Amino acid sequence: MSKRKPIPIFNQTIIETHCHLDYLKNFELETVIEQASDVGVESIVTIATEPDNLPVVLDIANRFHQVYCTQGIHPHEAEKFTPQTLTTIRDNSHHAKVVAIGEIGLDYYYDHADRAIQREVFETQLAIACELQLPVVIHTREADEDTQAILKNFSSDLPRKGVIHSFTSGLKLAEFCLSEGFHLGFNGILTFNKAENVREILRATPVTQMLVETDAPYLTPVPYRGVTNEPKYLPFILERMAQEKNVEVVSLTRQLTENARSLFQIN
Repeated sequence: MSKRKPIPIFNQTIIETHCHLDYLKNFELETVIEQASDVGVESIVTIATEPDNLPVVLDIANRFHQVYCTQGIHPHEAEKFTPQTLTTIRDNSHHAKVVAIGEIGLDYYYDHADRAIQREVFETQLAIACELQLPVVIHTREADEDTQAILKNFSSDLPRKGVIHSFTSGLKLAEFCLSEGFHLGFNGILTFNKAENVREILRATPVTQMLVETDAPYLTPVPYRGVTNEPKYLPFILERMAQEKNVEVVSLTRQLTENARSLFQIN
């Protein structure tokens, strides 16, 4: 096999806005974070998804000064949401290392949870975000209409809005979210051959409303597809973003870092 392209270094700080460090089961987190730092990744946001990992992501954020986290229940896990879950999210979210409520939303592609329960849990968590004045990290798949309808009811009470992560939805939802002041998150999908729909959305998105993410350990960008994704591969995504926007990669990276710092209040 030919040697893979080395990871580019831009001499510009990068913020990883969405990954799952606790899913990197066979990796030493110290090494993952160190290798990311070597290519410019200054801060990492590791994302909560289910009741059992709410304390886990917070513990990781407490262990590493450059790691932050979220608190929230993914739509796949909506049926596990209990009053105790609500209390845990609310209590943990007062911690300085918790920067958002997420990953919350709707997933009608896999339908791992009843759709009515997904909607109820999404709304409950949006209400927590409004109460705590925290931004949201949203997952939506094949649920554009319901996502838009629900967000419409909460958007005005979210001062920093949030991000629709791994954006693969339609232009109508993108335009609504952008008009409301949300960010759109882009990852290694951008580099996939069949993802022209995502590249079209990227080209239509103002650079001031973009975030970059890996969603590690998933969605490894070209040219490393087939290996486990890590935050250190962010520069490949940034390169493709800059190419699609026809802008210089260092200035784009600087803007995306400012976006992430502002949204998540990361110094």
